[in-house]
Amino acid sequence: MDAPRGIGTFLVWDYVVFAAMLLISAVIGIYYAFAGGGQQTSKDFLMGGRRMTAMPVAMSLTASFMSAVTVLGTPAEVYRFGAIFSIFAITYFFVVVLSAEVFLPVFYKLGITSTYEYLELRFNKCVRLCGTILFIVQTILYTGIVIYAPALALNQVTGFHLWGAVVATGVVCTFYCTLGGLKAVIWTDVFQVGIMVAGFASVIIQASLIQGGINTILNDAYNGGRLNFWNFNPNPLQRHTFWTIVIGGTFTWTSIYGVNQSQVQRYISCKSRFQAKMSLYINLVALWAILTCSVLCGLSLYSRYRDCDPWTAKKVSAPDQLMPYLVLDILQDYPGLPGLFVACAYSGTLSTVSSSINALAAVTVEDLIKPRFRSLSERSLSWISQGMSVLFGVLCIGMAALASLMGALLQGALVGLLAGFAISLWVGIGAQLYPPLPERTMPLSLETYGCNSTYNGTNWMTTTEMPFSTSAFQVHNIERTPLMDNWYSLSYLYFSTVGTLATLFVGMLISLLTGGRKQNVDRRFLLTQEDFLSNFDIFKKKKQVLSDKSHPIEDGGTDNPAFNHIELNCIGPSSKINGTRL
Repeated sequence: MDAPRGIGTFLVWDYVVFAAMLLISAVIGIYYAFAGGGQQTSKDFLMGGRRMTAMPVAMSLTASFMSAVTVLGTPAEVYRFGAIFSIFAITYFFVVVLSAEVFLPVFYKLGITSTYEYLELRFNKCVRLCGTILFIVQTILYTGIVIYAPALALNQVTGFHLWGAVVATGVVCTFYCTLGGLKAVIWTDVFQVGIMVAGFASVIIQASLIQGGINTILNDAYNGGRLNFWNFNPNPLQRHTFWTIVIGGTFTWTSIYGVNQSQVQRYISCKSRFQAKMSLYINLVALWAILTCSVLCGLSLYSRYRDCDPWTAKKVSAPDQLMPYLVLDILQDYPGLPGLFVACAYSGTLSTVSSSINALAAVTVEDLIKPRFRSLSERSLSWISQGMSVLFGVLCIGMAALASLMGALLQGALVGLLAGFAISLWVGIGAQLYPPLPERTMPLSLETYGCNSTYNGTNWMTTTEMPFSTSAFQVHNIERTPLMDNWYSLSYLYFSTVGTLATLFVGMLISLLTGGRKQNVDRRFLLTQEDFLSNFDIFKKKKQVLSDKSHPIEDGGTDNPAFNHIELNCIGPSSKINGTRL
């Protein structure tokens, strides 16, 4: 095998490959701006006319799931903590089955566009509004980080222009989202999945050739303790165990696949429920393939740098810079291939950002504009949707810039939501300020004894700890307390689990204490036996197709007379309220 040498630099052909990826994405948007008569209605723009098929939607779901943070972060995670990350394959199976068999049937039969419409049907307008606002705020914050973080990592290793990449990514995403709507987003995602697979494949193939084959990479990983697939320790404070990944990961990703607007909007745009379910199951196979590529890249990283860790040796300043460093090391003799990997990383960014922009436009139009301006025509709503895409694209770019600096049932739902959000926020911020000690995260050893001394100076060390902090918000030189070593050391995969359980517990408790059991719930808002039996409709001649007409809001809601929208109109004890109306 070849010994590591000085890394290469970004060349003209690398920029050409990256620019070509952006150009093709923009052309797809232009095509769908005019194909099939363009975006005549808000349904065309936001839902692709509800005529999408399983395969492109499945690829879009996979692309949206794979941000550049994942492309750069997952191999680094495997490099530092081992191949136990591959247990997520089990998690993905549970997540897809739950999403396809529990959440999809309910959302699909209601014919909704925004997942938060369900909150009004099931609970109340106030809960819907609360969910919408939280989604908008969280998505803008997350999208800004998704744009900025990989741009910073790639800039520091490759010299790729930081703000040029940030602005280009945001502008191209906004451009094709605004022109082509959901169809453009889905078909650009299909193209971008291909780029991501090609980028991963180029790294895996070249690493195998240089290191002497896949068997050598696996042997190096085994000898370095990286093939640590099974750890059944039930301790929730350990970063990665079988239980934290399967249980905590299932809660975390079900909240994305099951109810997050960005994902749900895609599979309910399919022309039949069978196509929608198929999109999820095909997506599962694609997720397994991407996970396999990510884990192999992480093991390739370790095989290449098992005796000269670039992070410990301070050749890179953060773990997410390890993959770009490897690319410039092993692909420097092939002009254009480093650019292909950068295109791979930014394809993850483009797909995530475009899905976020489209989802933000959908919830804004459906949850905030349509309920208040019912006289607007479909053509007007289509124009408004396009305007919202431009607005949120600008906000996401602005957030990226900011990131560089830095009823009874109704009452139960609201209180539970706020309680779960507060607890998740508490433990999440605490873990950032007072990160868990190495005995909790259990990073594997990294070596520098094989580094070139003329390059690295005399700063050699063997370490299982971070050589220096990667967070600007950590508090140093403070005495550790039991709160820090227990609550704040909780595995990050359990954050979503804690928030979900807190929401359910507090919500049900408040509902029971305030008379929530008096409510009669419309069966259309629940998963029923008929929904399960409908899985076998494929064997019947009758074909179930989603109606173009949305479920009328007036037919749903709570019929607990103590908690509904018209309770404020009750003046005297003789007032009679029809609790089935919103």
